[in-house]
Amino acid sequence: MIIIERLIGFLQIIPIQRAALAIAIAGSAFPVAGVWIIGLNIVPVRFAMMHVALLGISIGLLIGTDPNLTGIVLCAVTGALLSPLARRPAGLAGPMGLVMTLAIALALLVLSLTGVNANGAFELLWGAILATRVSDVISLTIVAVMIGVIYLWRRRDLALLLYDREIALCSGINVEQLTFILMIVIAIAIGSAVRLTGALLVDSITILPALAARNLGRSLHEMIIWAVIIGLFGNLLGFGLTLLFNQPPGPILVITVGLITLTTYFKRRS
Repeated sequence: MIIIERLIGFLQIIPIQRAALAIAIAGSAFPVAGVWIIGLNIVPVRFAMMHVALLGISIGLLIGTDPNLTGIVLCAVTGALLSPLARRPAGLAGPMGLVMTLAIALALLVLSLTGVNANGAFELLWGAILATRVSDVISLTIVAVMIGVIYLWRRRDLALLLYDREIALCSGINVEQLTFILMIVIAIAIGSAVRLTGALLVDSITILPALAARNLGRSLHEMIIWAVIIGLFGNLLGFGLTLLFNQPPGPILVITVGLITLTTYFKRRS
C-alpha cells in the first residue's frame, strides 16, 4: 500500500504524468517496429540509427532547430537511403557499421563545435524522460499511429515478407516498396525513442520486447501481441522502479525489460 501511495503521489506531478504517458505510448507501439527489425534480419540498423539520431540532435543544437525533430528527420532520410541495400545478399551489416562509425564521429565533432556541457551530452546518451514535453508526446503518438496503421493495412504482406522475402516476391508483393516504408518507419521510431531512453538504451522499447515475443509467439499476430504486452508492462514497471528508487530511467528500463526477455528464453526451453 505504501508503494502504491508513493506512486500515486508521484503521478500527481505533471512532468511525471507526461513521462509515463510517453513511456506507455512508445512501450506499446514501438516493439512492433522491433518485430519488423528481427523479421527483416536488420538488427544492426538500430545501432546505426541510434548514432544517426545522436548526430541529428547534435546538428539541431548547432543550428538552433529542435534537436529531437532534427534527429528524427535525419533518421528518416538515412532509412530511406539505406532501404535499397536491404535486398543485397550481404545484408545491411556492412553499411550499418559504416553509417554508425561515421555518425558517431560526426556527432562528437558537432558536439565539440556546439560546446555542449557534460550534463547535456549525458542526457543525449542516456535520455531525459522527465524532461518530456507535450510536443514529444504528440510526436510519439504520431509515430505509434503510423506503426499501427501500416501493420493493420499490410498485415498479410508483412507476414510473408518477414517469413521469407522470396516467397513474398513470388506472391506478387512489391517487396522493395514495403521494405522502403518499413525502413523509414523503423528509423523514425528509433529516432523518436532516443528522447526517452537515450541513444544507447533504445532497445528497451524496440528490440528487447520483440525478442521476448519471438520466444512466445507462434505467428506474426501472436508476436505482435506479446511484443505490445511486454513492451508496455516492462517499460511502465521499469519507470515505476526508477521513481521509487530514484535511479536513472534509461538503465532501469533496459534492465527490467531485459530480465523479462531473459525469462522467455527459459520458458522456450521448458
